[in-house]
Amino acid sequence: MPSLQAYKGTFRKLVIGIDIGTTYSGIAYAVLDPGEVPQIHGVTRFPGQENAAGDSKIPSILYYRQDGSVHSAGAEAALPGMDLEAEDQELVFVEWFKLHLRPERLESGDVKRHDLPPLPPGKSVIDVFSDFLGYLFRCARRFIRETHANGESLWTSVEDQIEFVLSHPNGWEGLQQGRMRQAAIIANLVPDTAAGHARVHFVTEGEASLNFCIHSGLAAEAMKDGKTVMIVDAGGGTVDISTYTFVSVSPITVEEITSADCILQGSTRVNVRAENFLRERLKSSAYGNDADISSMLDYFDRSTKPVFKDDKESSYIKFGSMSCNDPKVNIRRGQLMLSGAEMRSFFQPSMNAIIDVVQKQRREVAGLLETVFLVGGFAASPWLHTALKSALNAHSVTLCRPDSHTSKAVANGAVCFYLEHFVSARIMKMTYGTGVAVDYDLNDPEHYSRRGDIFVRPSGRIMLRNGFSSILKRGTRLRESEEISQPYNIEARNLRTLDNIVSDVLCYRGRSAQPKWVDVEPEFYTPLCTVYADTSRVKKVARNGPNGLYYQQEFKIVLLCGLTELQAQISWVEGGVEHRGPAKIVYDDDLEVSR
Repeated sequence: MPSLQAYKGTFRKLVIGIDIGTTYSGIAYAVLDPGEVPQIHGVTRFPGQENAAGDSKIPSILYYRQDGSVHSAGAEAALPGMDLEAEDQELVFVEWFKLHLRPERLESGDVKRHDLPPLPPGKSVIDVFSDFLGYLFRCARRFIRETHANGESLWTSVEDQIEFVLSHPNGWEGLQQGRMRQAAIIANLVPDTAAGHARVHFVTEGEASLNFCIHSGLAAEAMKDGKTVMIVDAGGGTVDISTYTFVSVSPITVEEITSADCILQGSTRVNVRAENFLRERLKSSAYGNDADISSMLDYFDRSTKPVFKDDKESSYIKFGSMSCNDPKVNIRRGQLMLSGAEMRSFFQPSMNAIIDVVQKQRREVAGLLETVFLVGGFAASPWLHTALKSALNAHSVTLCRPDSHTSKAVANGAVCFYLEHFVSARIMKMTYGTGVAVDYDLNDPEHYSRRGDIFVRPSGRIMLRNGFSSILKRGTRLRESEEISQPYNIEARNLRTLDNIVSDVLCYRGRSAQPKWVDVEPEFYTPLCTVYADTSRVKKVARNGPNGLYYQQEFKIVLLCGLTELQAQISWVEGGVEHRGPAKIVYDDDLEVSR
């Protein structure tokens, strides 16, 4: 197991990694003392879960009162008798809320937003995420205070110096990160200041899982210079698949070798397919009512699904009492029998989707893949593990499943991400660019066909609207320290219009290698964010044009894309010296991409 480096800071601080999963969540932390090697701890005691001390996961569920306040969350919302209390008090149950935060482009034929359990009336996904995030933070605070010998004084010394690392699926982008940061502010994890914002960090679940495998020694056999490994993080809502190469093992340096993927085929999809099956089978049965089906699904999720391993054997769902019988639908003595083929049909679509992505990434790395690590809550499924292992063995790829796969991989890996940046380069998942005006070329037939979009700048240059300039192409590998820039040459008659810049960064998700026009395949262009910058300090040059005086300004918008979160700056040259200034990134409302 590789050792963590001694903390080089000058004052004590605390790092908390929080993994809010679709079905279960986890928390890890490390106290950083100057000169000392930090240790990563998991929060293993939660309110309402005292009988399961040592368990480092907690259900991602809440109950709300009618007035919108939180009644209970986590394990306390799953205590015996809560369903009766909820009925008496008209409480509103919330689960799978994380999936409401996902990008619309992750919609699939299997999952639509209206298919998800609804959020409480008057509550946005940010509200619910914030409520649960605040609950987890209080759990972490209580655990640290009670567990460490000097817990109270320890907490007092770090409570204003806490760094938070929030994990999210591979497919989430800046918009989702921005909403998670907003939730952290609402939950009072950090203040709504620039310094407070900077204390919230993000890491993909795939990268966090890799960090966990490295730090815990699980990847020791695969850690050789030039070796390639894949992480399949199979959770409740998403399956995140990432492939990495060990560039060096001393020191450990890892690079993402192909674009990471995220599919909505986690274990909750198994539940949804089981529910659809039960409703269809029992539609003419006395046991096809909502109460009985709800009871069946609860037992299925807790007992039937986790132990299914062989489609040659029958499975059973217990509900009701011994007097519940309906032979026509295979119900006998309060048990509904499912054939192995029926059980397999609930799992198979997820398995097929995972294999498709694994094979896609294998092709993209030219057969270098030798080892796959299966982690996440869904990894506990015996059937999924056996089926995936068999499929990979056919291609001489080894599947490894850590014993501790079900609970702490992502939360621990999130803390490790803050302490040690093993991954030094990442692959761009999409093409970034901006809408631009293009110099009109009368001899270009394509330009001539667009002559209706011509306009003239103050300098007299004839331009075409609707051009697209690629800043960064999909598949490009960027190191953390690398940056890219987009030059701007702006002309205006009024000086004041040159005091600030507002520039939209677009994502192109189509198949063209050289996208040129935003009005060609417009459905594949979506706004990623808007960059705002103060350009009042940038030099403005007075010039004479065909119609009189105008001003010209030249600068660059610099994007730092090799990090786990997009950052921006403005750059200009004056007197032969480059100057830099801050630029603010604001994410627009997410748009659905038509398919």
